[in-house]
Formats: sequence, C-alpha cells, structure tokens
Amino acid sequence: MNEITKKNEKKELKISNKHFEIVLKISLIIGIIIVSGFIIYYLVNPEPGYVTFGILNEDKKAENYPTEASVNETISFHLTVGNHLDRNFTFGFKIKKGNSNTILSSSGSNGTLYLTLGNFTLKPNQGKIYGNYSISFAEAGVNQKIIAELWEINNKTEEYFNIMYLRLNITN
Repeated sequence: MNEITKKNEKKELKISNKHFEIVLKISLIIGIIIVSGFIIYYLVNPEPGYVTFGILNEDKKAENYPTEASVNETISFHLTVGNHLDRNFTFGFKIKKGNSNTILSSSGSNGTLYLTLGNFTLKPNQGKIYGNYSISFAEAGVNQKIIAELWEINNKTEEYFNIMYLRLNITN
C-alpha cells in the first residue's frame, strides 16, 4: 500500500467514527426522551385501583369448597374484601340462594335474597374477612348456588359492584 492510500483510509476511518459518534449521541438522546416520556406518563396516569372480593370456606381458606350437601345441611362460609382504591370503600353484601335456573350476570343475579349485610367501610390498602355465614337448602337439586353480591354504598344509595358464587349438588 502506498502512503496516499493509507492516509485516505485513516481519513475515512475518522469520518466514519465521527458519523458513528453522532448517530450514537442522537440514539442516546432519543432513548432518554422515550424513557422519560414513559416515566412521566406513569406518574400522571397511575394504574387504577381495584377491590378484591371472594368467598372462603369455613376454615377461612380459598380451597376445598363444598360441592355436595344434603337437604337442610348447614354450609358455612366467609366473605373477604380488600380495598386497593385510593379512597375509602363503603359496601354491603347480599347473600342469595339460587338453582339451575338462576341467572348470574355482570349486573347481579335473580337469586332469592337470603340475607343482607351492610355498611362496612375499608380504608385504602385494607382488607378484612367477614362473617361465618351459614345457609342450607330445603330441596334437593343439581347446580344449586350460594351467591354473594358486593354492593358499594355511596351517599346511602347502593350500586352493584361484583358477584361470587358456589355451585352445589344438594341430595336427599
């Protein structure tokens, strides 16, 4: 290689390095702007809060639920609610009985009202287990239901919030 070729290669390498440095700086600045945008978006729009609601067995556990019972046999259960909203949550329960014709929907059920419990309040990030409620069925049937509805109470008005249920086969 001659001297001129070596100088041209060094010049091209310097120019290429400068171009690479410019592209790298621009990429870093764009990356910082994008990450900053995500952080600002998350701070301005935090995740919405939520409320947990569940049925627990007689041992206060979310397992081994009864699936069969006899007519007039007492079935015991507990309800649990957790408030993960950024405000107090005031609520009540409606416990209903249902059968295979009972409609369960996102707006409640048409089950037979068994018990109404109300006006509990949980502070943000607080949870609690309620009751030791008992229920029995007077008639045998497949697909009988214990239904628990959670109702939010606002200014003494109730608004449906959520539903949980257990299905049972009731035998003689």
